[in-house]
Amino acid sequence: MTLSVDEAGRALADPKAYADDARLHEALALLRREAPVHWVEAPDYTPFWAITKHADVLEIERNHEIFLNAPRPLLGTAEFDELNRQRAEQGIALRTLIHMDDPDHRVIRAIGADWFRPRAMRALEPRVKELAKRYVDRMVELGGECDFAQQVAVHFPLYVILSLLGLPESDFDRMLKLTQELFGGDDDELQRGQSNEEKLQVLLDFFAYFQGLTEERRKHPTDDLASAIANARIDGEPLNDFDTASYYVIIATAGHDTTSATIAGGLQALIDHPDQRKRLTENPDLMPLAVDEMIRWVTPVKEFMRTATRDYELRGTTIREGDAVLLSYPSANRDEDVFDDPFAFDAGRDPNKHLAFGFGVHYCLGAALARIEVRAFFEELLPRLRSIEPAGPAESIATTFVGGLKRLPVRYSLA
Repeated sequence: MTLSVDEAGRALADPKAYADDARLHEALALLRREAPVHWVEAPDYTPFWAITKHADVLEIERNHEIFLNAPRPLLGTAEFDELNRQRAEQGIALRTLIHMDDPDHRVIRAIGADWFRPRAMRALEPRVKELAKRYVDRMVELGGECDFAQQVAVHFPLYVILSLLGLPESDFDRMLKLTQELFGGDDDELQRGQSNEEKLQVLLDFFAYFQGLTEERRKHPTDDLASAIANARIDGEPLNDFDTASYYVIIATAGHDTTSATIAGGLQALIDHPDQRKRLTENPDLMPLAVDEMIRWVTPVKEFMRTATRDYELRGTTIREGDAVLLSYPSANRDEDVFDDPFAFDAGRDPNKHLAFGFGVHYCLGAALARIEVRAFFEELLPRLRSIEPAGPAESIATTFVGGLKRLPVRYSLA
């Protein structure tokens, strides 16, 4: 059945579309070709413009003073948007870096920036490599067959980021469950419940946990990122409880869920493209390029929203003041005008101008860490991998925000 342009636009507001690569990319290709700036009216959602071309996503990202993150940084139902608005008025809403604009964004981002600079990443790299070996060894212990997404990919980045924060290992499983409930709020299997109140309760559980952590780190500072956040000062004053907890939430969740999606999706790509796996194994110097290709291929962050502060013309279409735009990163990363053969997985793709980390002032704070983790894992795995094949169907998370594979059953032989 051939999609209409309106049907293609509505796919962007359908969490199940993101669990079906063929359906999603058919819709996105149609929008890029016929309606790259398209007004979407989807049931239960406040209408928005869908932006699907790489150049246009870049243009809006560059114009961050015209297109603001607030008040609608992510795609949610109209009911959920209203509930968030009410909670913001009460001062109890999540307010992470992705919810902020300058000057707040610039000041708050600086609190954790030093922890993700190249020098800090070099210091962390031995720990990342140690954890990568632990999880490849874990594959050996699992006896040649496992659900790679559930048993390996989801845990390795979790250990890295929570170690950086300084959380005890006894709390890691709790953080994993909360993160999966947060990003899997539209997935029947992962969600805590279907009501907006139940989804918001996940955030409140995060806040309660991190409020306790903040109190502890303020009484007893330590040499970790959690302490840096807890004891940060803005104009001489500590962050309020919700801004502090929000900072923890974005580090603890975005810092591992996106990377685990890339590692699982990257392995699936190597299974589906054995010629590229052979090429990469025989040419390990290609690994930095292969890592970026995995990130482009998976694009774990599906969208961010922006709101226009004034009328703005894009491709002959006027976006009115107050209109929301959805930046589609999976679409930008398959744009035929930017990428040669965009639907081919190319372990040596160069250049690779993907936008999976965003662009400009909102460029992902943890991009360097994500690259180090993915590289460390595959540098450990590939030299030891003798064979690998699917052991059942892969399944993806239903989401409109962050996601990737939730199941990847594999059968393998490892040295």
